[in-house]
This record gives sequence, C-alpha cells and structure tokens, in this order.
Amino acid sequence: MKRETLPDLAVFLAVVEAKGFTQAAARLGTSQSAVSLAVRRLEEALGVRLLNRTTRKVAPTLAGERLAQGLSPAFTEIDAQVAALSSFREGPSGLVRINCPSHAAETALWPRLSPLVAKYPDLELELTVEQRFSDIVTDRHDAGVRLGESIDQDMIAVRIGPDMRMTVVGSPDYFARAGKPLHPRDLVGHACINLRLDTRGDLYVWEFAREGQALNVRVTGALTFNSSALCLAAALDGHGLALLPEDRTDALVAEGRLARALEDWSPVFAGYHLYYPSRRQISPALQLVIDHLRWKGPR
Repeated sequence: MKRETLPDLAVFLAVVEAKGFTQAAARLGTSQSAVSLAVRRLEEALGVRLLNRTTRKVAPTLAGERLAQGLSPAFTEIDAQVAALSSFREGPSGLVRINCPSHAAETALWPRLSPLVAKYPDLELELTVEQRFSDIVTDRHDAGVRLGESIDQDMIAVRIGPDMRMTVVGSPDYFARAGKPLHPRDLVGHACINLRLDTRGDLYVWEFAREGQALNVRVTGALTFNSSALCLAAALDGHGLALLPEDRTDALVAEGRLARALEDWSPVFAGYHLYYPSRRQISPALQLVIDHLRWKGPR
C-alpha cells in the first residue's frame, strides 16, 4: 500500500462513519465531489468495490466493512500519537471533540472552558450538542458528557458537576386552572410537555422516587419538543407542566414566574461526568480539559 493512499483511506472511513458522502464532506470540510473522487480512486487502487451506493443511502460492502473495522482503531491511534506531540510545545495544543447534551454544555462545560481556550490559543474545542447517547468511539469524539448512572462500565468517568435534581414546574396561571398534582399518578389528568430524545426518537419518561420507591410515568399532552429550552418556554407560557433540572428553574421560581410540584418525589441524580475510553491514550489537550473540568466542590 502506497503512503499516498492514506488520505483516501481517511476519506473512505469518514463516509462509512457518517453513512453518506454529504455528511462526510461536511465533517471533512471539503466538497461531496472530492469525497466521491477519493473513494472511487481508492476502489480502483485496491481493485475491489468498497461501498454500495443507492439514491437513498451508502453502505459498505463486506470488503468495505472489513477495511473500515481495521482502519478505525488505526486512525484513532494515529490521532493520539499526533496529539501527543503537543507535549513538546510551550503549551497544550490540538483538537478536543466532546459530545454532550445542551444543559451540560450550557452549565458544566462552556462557562468553564471559555477562559481555558482564551488562555491556550493552540487549543481547539468542538462541542457536539445532542440529546442522544452517541457512540463516542465510532463518532470519533475524544470524550462525552452524561449523568453518572448513564455511562458504560468500560469507560473512565470523571465527575464535572454537582448532583442534579429534576423537578416538575408549571406557571402560577396553570396551577390556578388545573391544580397541583399530589402524586405522580395525578399527572394523567394534567397537560404535560414532552421531551423527545434524539436516540430512536423516544419520549423522555418522567422519573420519580421517594423513600426508596421509584416510579416512572409516561406523560401525555398536546406539546412535544426535542429541546428542553422550548419545554421551559412552554411552561412559562402556561401550556402545562415540564420536568426540568432544578438549576434551570431556580431563578424563575424565586421570581414567581414558575412554581414547583411533587417536590417530595423529585429524585437526585449523580451529576454530569465526562467520560472517555479506558483503552485510549490521552492527549495533553484532553488531559488539560479533564483537569480543568474535574469537580472539586460538594456533590
């Protein structure tokens, strides 16, 4: 294999991981025609078809799938070795890609990483904000952020925030019309604002707990969003009840614009954790981010 083929191999792997030429081109910062040309050139060099192309999707052939499985860890190791060279510079450098939900990005990540990237101009940061549980290895993220109990056992997890409490909130106007639920089962008679998760399009199931008793409720209502910010806005407008992180509603409750319900049923979760594969070599740039985000306060 000629070394000149390496760029084409990287493009092919991007197409497989992105499941399409357009998405791969966007990830690589190039044109779709350039991506298509690189894959065609690689197939000609290898003498084998690597991708099945239809008008709707792109999928690897058996040969392409085998090649992609071998390339993924190889390119991950190359990225790690190149990133490790930053230790020879005056300060950490390189790209750190983190997958995280919007609430984590807004509260636990960006406020603390903003001064860090200002201090280290050679540090690059990419935050991919989405609600779904991403496979950070397949999607080639350096790390992800999720609640503590949601992280796989084969990952290294570092706490980056305090425990989190979810609470049911509604506007005073809504409670004046509909009353307050006294038990999670009472939510059946209320207009609830649903949150649709990116993962498989499922609706978020409202979780409650009291004195060791756990209860999950599938709520119903006229409104469904895939953004917790819109759920909050709808609750403020009096359209129904929303289940939201307590820190997102504290100020609004204090101002009297929202009120809480079922507080004695509101569970506490093990805060946000940054996680990354245990088998991956940590670049100096990622180590800097981990050390800066590590939670030192009370849970």
